[in-house]
Amino acid sequence: MSATDRLAMPHILPGQAQKEFFHNEALQVLDLVVAATVEEPPRVAPPAAPAPGSCYIVAASPTGAWAGHANCLAGMTPAGWRYVTPFEGLATLVRTNGVTAVYRSGTWELGSLRGDRLHIGGQQVVGPRGGAIAAPTAGSVIDVEARTSVSAILAALRLHGLIAP
Repeated sequence: MSATDRLAMPHILPGQAQKEFFHNEALQVLDLVVAATVEEPPRVAPPAAPAPGSCYIVAASPTGAWAGHANCLAGMTPAGWRYVTPFEGLATLVRTNGVTAVYRSGTWELGSLRGDRLHIGGQQVVGPRGGAIAAPTAGSVIDVEARTSVSAILAALRLHGLIAP
């Protein structure tokens, strides 16, 4: 059977019988991954009474009906469980805590945000990390050292966009 590269959705071939079966299977896969949302963080075993349409991340060492489907998205359909093998970068929202789960390097990474900078309301509030701020050392004029350290802290906060210049 021929299938798509990323989601393994079945292709309909010329002259194929029961085309609707293959088309419906592809729709089930799309229903799981387009705007993916899972009910909770990864779990080892399926819930006792999942509602049709509910979706879960299968943990690394699954049991029961999920055995052999480690790290997959498992979606409950009227016909039973459907599984989607994750690919690098697949992202889903976890309903219970509102964090994003992203499949990276063979595992689900929950709650991590990655980026170079953060803008809120058009204002950069976090940017690239600045250099380390040297700790004050003992000296004859403590006030001068304290002011230098505070100035360095303020400069770093401004560099990161955390306070206005």
